[in-house]
Amino acid sequence: MNKSILITGCSTGIGYTCAHALHKRGFHVIASCRDLQDVQRLQEEGLTCIQLDLANKESIENGAKQAIKLAPNGLYGLFNNGAYGQAGALEDLPTQGLREQFETNFFGWHHLVCQILPHMRKRGEGRIVQNSSVLGFAAMKYRGAYNASKFAIEGWTDTLRLELHGSGIHISLLQPGPIETQFRTNALKAFNKWINIEGSVHQNAYQQQKDRLEKESSNNAFVLPAESCIEPVYHALTADKPKLRYRVTTPTKVFAVLKRLLPSRLLDPILRKAA
Repeated sequence: MNKSILITGCSTGIGYTCAHALHKRGFHVIASCRDLQDVQRLQEEGLTCIQLDLANKESIENGAKQAIKLAPNGLYGLFNNGAYGQAGALEDLPTQGLREQFETNFFGWHHLVCQILPHMRKRGEGRIVQNSSVLGFAAMKYRGAYNASKFAIEGWTDTLRLELHGSGIHISLLQPGPIETQFRTNALKAFNKWINIEGSVHQNAYQQQKDRLEKESSNNAFVLPAESCIEPVYHALTADKPKLRYRVTTPTKVFAVLKRLLPSRLLDPILRKAA
């Protein structure tokens, strides 16, 4: 196959798993991580890996240039995956905390795509896969910042798809539900950084949130391993007609149906319990 693809957020989880799987299937994978020690670790594991911080404009521009140079036959694909979740009630989240969430989860993705699109347009082909979430279309309490960033990615991706028509470049959304990764660890760090529990009207609920984030495993009956995302990503990169959305896990599929069928007044009680 020998097609080159850049994947962001490859230190753990979905990015790490897909990077190795696509490498084994013949893709020339250019993995990227924010931290240099993770870059070195993945290089030792046999992957081509570069440093790219989605919260840093210069790092994004340098990473995009490096990825294009490392692609022997041109950069064919981009899997935008790097992100984190900012937990906490919206009324307790300082605006700067929301800005940081969007810087990594939304603005960084936008800037990276804008660096790579001219290259893909010149080649007349390309694939972009955006790792969204069930929370990109179904809001849940105490996840407002993450909800907002993923809702934004969904609208942004739908718009770009319309603008890419006839270019030979396809863009798809991956919508995972609960996946067993280290996502909770990073979410706990962000929670502790920005949320002041003392005095909040949500104080009791916050303790439950912290207990959930501190667990090594999610204990969610519907949770799937990161490997469940491999086939959807592979299909999005190789199919003649890739899907617009790839829904992974039962909760994503169920809420997609409920979102279409139920008015918000009836859906809200279900979402409150799901949170």
